[in-house]
Amino acid sequence: MSTPPHSPEQAPQDEPPATAEPAPGSTSRSRSRKIIDELTYPHGIHPALVPGVGVEDRKVRFGTDKAVFVITALLIVAFIGWGVLGTDSLSTVSSTALAWVTANTGWFFILLSTAAVFFMLVIGFTRTGRIKLGRDDEEPEYSFFSWLAMLFAAGMGIGLMFYGAFEPMTYFEGGIPGFSHVAEAGKDSMVVYALVQSAFHWALNPWAIYAVVGVSVAYGAYRRGRAPLISRVFTALLGHKRVDGPLGKLIDVFAIFATLFGTAASLGMGALQIGSGISIVGGIGELGNNTLIVIIAALSVCFIISAVSGVSRGIRYLSNINLTLAFVLALFVFFVGPTVFLLTLIPSTFSTYLAEYLFMTGQSAAWGPESAEFSNTWTVYYWAWWLSWSPFVGMFIAKISRGRTIRQFVTVVLVVPASVCVLWFIVFGGSAMFFAKNGADLSVANGSESMLFGLFDQLPLTGATSVLAMAVIGIFFVTSADSASVVMGTMTQRGRPDPSKWIVIFWGVCLAGIAIVMLLVGGDDALAGMQNLVIVSALPFAVVVAVMMVALYRDLRSDPATLRTRFALSAVEKAVSTGLAEHGDNFALQVEHAEGHRAAGEAFDSHDPAITEWYRQTDEHGNETDFTYKSQWVSSAVDDIAKDTPEGEAPWDQTTPKSKEPAE
Repeated sequence: MSTPPHSPEQAPQDEPPATAEPAPGSTSRSRSRKIIDELTYPHGIHPALVPGVGVEDRKVRFGTDKAVFVITALLIVAFIGWGVLGTDSLSTVSSTALAWVTANTGWFFILLSTAAVFFMLVIGFTRTGRIKLGRDDEEPEYSFFSWLAMLFAAGMGIGLMFYGAFEPMTYFEGGIPGFSHVAEAGKDSMVVYALVQSAFHWALNPWAIYAVVGVSVAYGAYRRGRAPLISRVFTALLGHKRVDGPLGKLIDVFAIFATLFGTAASLGMGALQIGSGISIVGGIGELGNNTLIVIIAALSVCFIISAVSGVSRGIRYLSNINLTLAFVLALFVFFVGPTVFLLTLIPSTFSTYLAEYLFMTGQSAAWGPESAEFSNTWTVYYWAWWLSWSPFVGMFIAKISRGRTIRQFVTVVLVVPASVCVLWFIVFGGSAMFFAKNGADLSVANGSESMLFGLFDQLPLTGATSVLAMAVIGIFFVTSADSASVVMGTMTQRGRPDPSKWIVIFWGVCLAGIAIVMLLVGGDDALAGMQNLVIVSALPFAVVVAVMMVALYRDLRSDPATLRTRFALSAVEKAVSTGLAEHGDNFALQVEHAEGHRAAGEAFDSHDPAITEWYRQTDEHGNETDFTYKSQWVSSAVDDIAKDTPEGEAPWDQTTPKSKEPAE
């Protein structure tokens, strides 16, 4: 028996597909025409029946992209040198650049983050939501809890510890321009609005930005068989030559730059907070920059060790452990602190957040100088920070989300971690504001990094909780930098899933170096120095993310599942219309060959290279190779004659080029 090229291992159908003779006078294709048409598809399979292609199915040549690595490495090393040798000069330049970016592009950051939310909701909860980030029959690689733990720990761990109590307290004491007509600083009404504004910065928008990058990379790598690189997401929009050329390399350079600065800012915050904890718990006074540099160096050694051990052994275990420790800390504050007060804040915060979401989105420089200053200091900074984190967080969650549907991905990545972040702010920020209202010595004037430890000072077991908090921050430091260094290694080695250890170590050292430079540039206000550099460095990648949504939407429109839906809608509409016209109420649907206006694909060109070439399998030199697409949907004219055709005599055996034997 001969075997067609597209289904050598296809299990036989329970019942043979029914066929129907064409009506007299019809213009149906002959059986030979159907066979020839089918053989013109790559590997003999219709584009709507491809079950998906994983990157491991491709003949991908991994290795260091010298152009991307050398250009990025030289620029980063030069920047670190500039920061160490010319700190004042760099500080002046970064402040000037920040003023220009916030004044001229703040609106773009706001629109982009909002567009990301609505884009993810659309692709997640419409027909595209059922598309898998992998083959049709692929199962998720990680359990739900491990998946959630890695998302949470790698996403924004240090930031939650740093800003959890500090940000709401800042709004509580100083007020919020957009809500000045309904809440006054220091009053009870400001408690809810302080939490709502914090939720706006930490809930849907940041996770939507991460999700855009994550779903784009995961879809391209595990559904389309592309290398897991930011540049490869643009294949459908720019074409293979451009994404493999200078433009694609520039995109990857932007992604690495954004990752370095965004992650380094987090590491700097972690070092500041750990230093504050040591100072308070140890009673040794304020620590200088030299001590903070030692802390960064020590933790950097830890995360480099974790990074070179691999994702499964390093990040997964640390994420699970730290998620547990963080929740123990949050539960302690919740039950030992003002529990009833916090419970009343939960419905108020969530409902007000949803009610005021669009209003907060529109709070920008258009509302006057106070709103402009607030937006640039907080909102634009946050959107830039999340964009800086999005290349590595997005690529990381893409790696751990294989086998999930887009709807599962959106529901979990967009909703679950965002809800946890809001609850975190309610527990820590709500508790801090409660104690401040009741006379406790808690004030933002004492320093952002000391606010968390000031809160613990109002609770029992102050020493133990402070030490636990420093441990959690330290592990968050390791997991965040761990993920970033591995992902940057992947980006510089053409998507290699397990980058070389030397390149992971190199990026780890660069992360530590930039974190140190950020501390030096900030001077007395280290946090301001970090914010300046994050916002400026995020602008190029913000443009990349905006175009990325267009590229992904174009991919999804030609996905096999989308094509099947298109055929189904067309077929059913035409069949029902014909049935009603010819038989009234009494008709049933039957699959048969049809031509002309009755054909489901009348207006669709299934041989268009734009929808067929992506699944053609080739070797390293571009020559087509054999490949089997195992699809439950495959049943065709070729299958009908395969079982009765002797091996070697079928049409595909005559038309498929044979590889030449090497000369003796």
